[in-house]
Amino acid sequence: MASPLDLLPVDRDGADAAAAYGLALTQFSGGNAVGLLRGGDEFFPTLIEAVSQARREVWLATYIFHHDAAGQQVAQALADAARRGVQVRVVVDGFGSHQSLGRLAEWLEPSGVGLAVFRPIRRWWNWLQPGQLRRLHQKLCVVDGEVAFVGGINIIDDRNDLNHGATEQPRLDFAVSVRGPAVQAVAQTTRAMWTRAAIGQDWRDEMLALGRSAEPLLRARRLLRQMRILPPAPDEAVNPAPVQVAFLVRDNLRQRRTIERSYIEAIRHARRRFDLVTPYFYPGRGFRRTLIKAAQRGVRVRLLLQGKADYRLAALAAQVLYDELLAEGVEIYEYTPAFLHAKVGMVDSHWATVGSSNIDPLSLLLNLEANVVVRDQPFSDELTARYEQALAVSHRVTAAPFAKGAMAVMRRALVAWLAHSYLRMAGSNGNY
Repeated sequence: MASPLDLLPVDRDGADAAAAYGLALTQFSGGNAVGLLRGGDEFFPTLIEAVSQARREVWLATYIFHHDAAGQQVAQALADAARRGVQVRVVVDGFGSHQSLGRLAEWLEPSGVGLAVFRPIRRWWNWLQPGQLRRLHQKLCVVDGEVAFVGGINIIDDRNDLNHGATEQPRLDFAVSVRGPAVQAVAQTTRAMWTRAAIGQDWRDEMLALGRSAEPLLRARRLLRQMRILPPAPDEAVNPAPVQVAFLVRDNLRQRRTIERSYIEAIRHARRRFDLVTPYFYPGRGFRRTLIKAAQRGVRVRLLLQGKADYRLAALAAQVLYDELLAEGVEIYEYTPAFLHAKVGMVDSHWATVGSSNIDPLSLLLNLEANVVVRDQPFSDELTARYEQALAVSHRVTAAPFAKGAMAVMRRALVAWLAHSYLRMAGSNGNY
């Protein structure tokens, strides 16, 4: 069996990428083309078509890669690409895709697809290992370095819920396709995720292989470069042409608060409106203060949260904040036609983000996440239209479900205690 080291791609970034690691967090590049994709009905056919046209390489990272019909179709496209000589590498999260790992291996590995598992959960005591609460939550795919897909859509049918079974209506979710300079950063991150997972499976053997190598130092340096998640280096003269795109990641190294800070900075500059869609909403004090200050200065702040709860505790966490936000003029809506999975934000008519990051401590402080930020009015207008459609079938919350009294105080204290306890268990530090 080939070593994961032997499956590493050629390092195309080199010293330039390494030098970019300490630069400003949000770097926009112009001259991109971005397409909005709603749900699996739009996303999967577009993804499969891109994979079917791949000539050199396909990299895919996802939290859930399920063994239902939608997953099988994507797996078939990946396997077909590998059989015709395309280098195909897939990394899945060991918890999110736990139910499907055996089937994925059957579907992908015989064709030559390199399948890696990020922090696999083989036994219950694996949860006692450091870092196991920090999961790969990104949903990324890059084909030939030319087109990238970023968003919140896992490889699973929108009408299939792992906890609740089949549903009549599809989840509300979004992804984007990107072409242009921004693709390079997505490709680098996806390669890094696969490399981390592949080396992590049998790291002792890999370290021994490095030691026996004729050029161990060079191989080690190459490996470390591949395992980094690097922000894109800015052009000396940023292309002002539309569409401007920034690719943001949240890791547990140098970019721990990249996505959160991007949101806060955008909200601070909002003049007319800020719209947010997220199923899991329990932001820290700084984020809540930013929302409240925006509402106080006349910005229309609207939050679209889940009304059909998939996890009761997550719904409770959001609801304990309703009273504080409603009192300051923040509008809250709950999406009830189906489960909500989208992670989308919009400021005025020029700033929009789509990605995998919720606004809760898991996404903002623990999990590996990825978002794109788009500065383009036509894209923002299209996303806003989709937002208004969802809002039209949602329920507006006018009063908190338990706003006053001792029970409300106890519920809020319980959620805060659970959140802080979870963060401490996961090894997170700093204020939230």
